[in-house]
Parts: sequence; structure tokens; C-alpha cells
Amino acid sequence: MRPPINIGDTTINPGQRRTVDLAISRLYSRTAMAMPVHVIHGKKDGPTLFVSAAIHGDEINGVEIIRRLLKLKLLNNMHGTLIAIPIVNMYGFINCSRYLPDRRDLNRSFPGNYKGSLASHLAKVFMEEVVSKCSHGIDLHSGSNHRTNLPQIRVSLDNPETEHLAKTFGAPVIIDSRLRDNSLREAVMDKGIPMLLYEGGEALRFDEPTIRVGLKGVLAVMREIGMVKKTRPRKKEPLQPVIVRSTSWIRASKSGIMNHIAKTGTSVAKGDILAYIVDPFGDEEKEEILSPLNGIVIG
Repeated sequence: MRPPINIGDTTINPGQRRTVDLAISRLYSRTAMAMPVHVIHGKKDGPTLFVSAAIHGDEINGVEIIRRLLKLKLLNNMHGTLIAIPIVNMYGFINCSRYLPDRRDLNRSFPGNYKGSLASHLAKVFMEEVVSKCSHGIDLHSGSNHRTNLPQIRVSLDNPETEHLAKTFGAPVIIDSRLRDNSLREAVMDKGIPMLLYEGGEALRFDEPTIRVGLKGVLAVMREIGMVKKTRPRKKEPLQPVIVRSTSWIRASKSGIMNHIAKTGTSVAKGDILAYIVDPFGDEEKEEILSPLNGIVIG
């Protein structure tokens, strides 16, 4: 029999499924706040995986991915333990905001400190109560406000295990992305835990293709690390993700209103038209925005 797992003040025995409300700082009105953590502690040995979403409170596609994940019956016979946190930044989620009430970015506050800011305190709770119990991690994000991103995995490709899991996930694009200071990904990788960052869609909107790719990807990783039973291999080989070694912003050349031509996921060659910038009053000719290089539109 596997040993139980402890989250906060709650003990979850093998074969149990519990939701634990981790207490965090109260609102100024003294209203109690909590970070709900759903734990499925399988009877059989296996990895412990955390799947988190809404570290940025307005990035909600991951919330729906986790909701659908937790409804799947195949989790009833799971090996290992799944720790699912659909809403890490409850303050931001309630306020439809990327940030915490003190305007800090939670994903620049790890590994955290109980004596620090609200963001630092919340980061410390997450590291101690969730990350420290895990062998693998997946963090789910969306594009920030008014920006839409192609479904993508961001990892450091100098780590063979994360590279393998990134390819297993099956997103259209894998971006070799440096670790950002004080991010969750940096803090988790510093502990030697392989972690994927999935991103797609836009803030405050459910994007169905992004949600489907994300759910399928999480399950693919769970199968690969032995948490759920693998399915029979398909006759048709799945599409291989494109490996992206560098990314670049294309900046507007003048003021005006932009009309997109190249959609996310489009392959473009140097010189292709990406968009037009037009004068809202029709007094000037439209300006072409040309691609300065060969690549894929990822956002």
C-alpha cells in the first residue's frame, strides 16, 4: 500500500480523491480566501504530477482544461498522484486581472517567502504545498490581454527529459525558451523537476482548439510517464511539432489601425505581407507590414 500524501492540514490516503482549500491571505474585508487543490491519490505507485492554471488570473483556458481533465473516468485507475490546481491566482481570477491586488506578477515572484509581499507569500505556499510533493509539472497559460497565441509548449531544450515530454505533448510548436527570473518554471527546474509550460489562445476567452490541444497534451504526458494506460498506436503517425529556436516581434511602422492577413499558425517567407496598417479616416494609403524573415506566426 502506498503511503498517504499530505496537502495543508489534509491527509489523502491511497485511492482517495479530495479537494483541499489551502488558506491564503484574506481580502481587506476580512473575507477568507483559499486556493482549491484537487488531489487524486492513486492506489498504485507512480509519478506525482501537478497541473496548474490561472497563475495569471485572466488566463482561463487552463481552468477549462483542468475541469475537463478531472471529469475523465480513466483517472479512477490511475498510477501515482495527480495534483490539479485550476486557479492558482484566485485574487486575479475574481477581478479578471493578470495580477494580484498589489499589482505584482505572481509568475515573477517564485520561489517566494512567507515574510514577503502577497505574491511572494502565495508563491511560497504553492512551492511548499504542491511543487515539493511532485516529480513532474505542467503549467497552463494563455496570451495576455488583447493578444492571441498559437498553442505552444515553452521549454528549455537543453534538458533531454523536458524536450522528450514537450514532443510527447503534441502542441503545434515547441519554443526553446530561456528561463525567466523568479518564474515558476525556473523555481521548479531548480529543484530538478521537469516541467512544461503550455500556452495558447487569449486572456478572458475560452478558445476551443487551444483547450482540446491542451487536454490531449496533458493526457499524452500522463500516458508517457506511466500514470494512465497507453492507448493503441494509431496507424497514422501524428504530426511532429515544429521546433522554434528563437522568436521575434514585428513592430508597426506607423500609427493607424491594423488588419491582419497572416493568421496564427501560418508559415511565412521573407517579404510576405503579414498585415496592413490603415488610416481610420481613409486619408492615407495603407501601409504593408512585411515579414523580415522566414518563420511561423505564433501570436
